[in-house]
Amino acid sequence: DPLPPLPVQYADYTAWQRRRVDGDVLRRQADYWRETLSGAPELLELPTDRPRPARQDFTGATVEVELDEALVAGVTALSRRHGTTPFMTVLAGWSVVLSRLSGQDDVVVGTPAAGRGSGEVEGLIGFFVNTLALRVELSGSPTVAELLGRVRERALEAQRHQDVPFEQVVERVRPARSLSHTPLFQAMLAWQEMPGGALELPGLDVVRLDAVEDAAALFDLSLGLAPRGGRIAGDATYATALFDRVTVERYVGYLRRVLEEMVADDAKPVDRLDLLDAAERRRVVEDWNATDAGYPAGACVHDLFRAQAARTPEAVALSWGGERVTYAELEARANGLANALRRRGVGPEVRVGICLPRTPELVAAMLGVLKAGGAYVPLDPAYPRERLGYMLEDAAVTLVITDSTLADRLPQGVAGVLLLDRERAALAAEPGTAFESGVLPENLSHVIFTSGSTGRPKGVMIRHSSVVVLLHWLRENVTDAERSSVLFSTSINFDVSVAEVFG
Repeated sequence: DPLPPLPVQYADYTAWQRRRVDGDVLRRQADYWRETLSGAPELLELPTDRPRPARQDFTGATVEVELDEALVAGVTALSRRHGTTPFMTVLAGWSVVLSRLSGQDDVVVGTPAAGRGSGEVEGLIGFFVNTLALRVELSGSPTVAELLGRVRERALEAQRHQDVPFEQVVERVRPARSLSHTPLFQAMLAWQEMPGGALELPGLDVVRLDAVEDAAALFDLSLGLAPRGGRIAGDATYATALFDRVTVERYVGYLRRVLEEMVADDAKPVDRLDLLDAAERRRVVEDWNATDAGYPAGACVHDLFRAQAARTPEAVALSWGGERVTYAELEARANGLANALRRRGVGPEVRVGICLPRTPELVAAMLGVLKAGGAYVPLDPAYPRERLGYMLEDAAVTLVITDSTLADRLPQGVAGVLLLDRERAALAAEPGTAFESGVLPENLSHVIFTSGSTGRPKGVMIRHSSVVVLLHWLRENVTDAERSSVLFSTSINFDVSVAEVFG
């Protein structure tokens, strides 16, 4: 054996490590990790192609990663200017990508440390690697230069506190544990700063384990990179239970793009760095937003209903408590009420309150107000009298449609009242035909009040044109099965589907 004798053996190293971590060193370093990782997000919420399984699936695959000579030269120059290593600079860029994808300005990235901080163990065969959890905070819109400073400080601190085994860090930080993901971090960056050529063994084909297409994915997403002949190359290993290959290829492209942006301008805020290349930006901003479509621009909400009633007069429009109302019947009821409201002065921009339970009468009342040209204001009978009074005054309601059982819920003297149960005969005698109300698409259709959970409720004024666009979009873009589950409350605050009322 021509090799010189080793000054220590692996058993010496293990005894030395045990002595270190059993004393003050352990306590100091453990305190560092507990304080540093306290309050860190438990899960990096990257957008995945599939829901996260209840139990972590370690099946993985890899995507090749390569940064060309020009970009690596820029990264090297940027690192020299800010006193960072290329690893720190790439870590900063990777953190930006993870932050932007997850929407979190606080990310934790795992990285393996060689664990050979002592000269005596550099030539010793054995496993010394430990895993460090590097917390990178991107809050406050730091510039590239400021982020590099944060990453450099955090990486150097972690190196100085790398003696505590990772499993003991987990025990002391005590994050919420889950079978669906690893604790503390779910993304990793491994950097192999290791010179040397390819391994050649006579009579054997040698393949790098990380070059195998199907690989174990211990984490959601892992980058393994190394400098190679003026380039930086490696692989991205991903959990196939979460991601498709094309998604990870896109994420790798984001890293390349962010590093290019960092090299070009280190004074730029990191939240302004472009992730998308020109083609993807055009697809997202222009192609996916080319949604211009024709719609009945001159129609109002009640015009759409009248047209549907003409097409399918005998089809069932509403079903409730065993009662079935056809389109023709609902159109006639609404027209009769509209005639009565017109004689009471209801027209364009006049607000009419409706305080009724959720029955077919409520739908007929809302359509009646619209057909008269007015704008309805839904008033929940369960609200306190004071809240109803505020809504009536704030919306300048002139008339309220209700019935005698609910009339005492309303404050006296604020608005006129039309009691449906007492006016039933008179309303039935009204003509059931439609008339021109004079209302235009830019006129109000209804006023909806906010919940008022953070203060007084605020009235939101909705115009016919907005509702018509919404209903037309639903008709053109939502399938029948989906449409049946879309609540009509989107437009008129009533639990009945768009399909039932507008076909």
